[in-house]
Amino acid sequence: MSLTINIYYTGKNGSARAFAKEMVESGLVDRVRNEDGNLKYEYFFPMDDEETVLLIDRWKNKEALDIHHKSEMMGEIAKLRDKYNLHMRVEQFTQIEK
Repeated sequence: MSLTINIYYTGKNGSARAFAKEMVESGLVDRVRNEDGNLKYEYFFPMDDEETVLLIDRWKNKEALDIHHKSEMMGEIAKLRDKYNLHMRVEQFTQIEK
């Protein structure tokens, strides 16, 4: 049962977009995408809110997500989030198996 997490990063003066750009350019995005169990890790930019970036993050199961949350990368991501003084809003969805 896969999990999808929407994370809205909000900042000021373009900091959320700068954060997403640094995540990509530093290679952190590729490292997350290459983790076992990661199914999607993509940034999107809302048309009506230039100070927010949406990350859609999908994992094969809760176990894969838990391993990711305990990884060294989470510390690196937290440092970047602090560097850009971002606030987060998180939504989590579970895929329904039929």
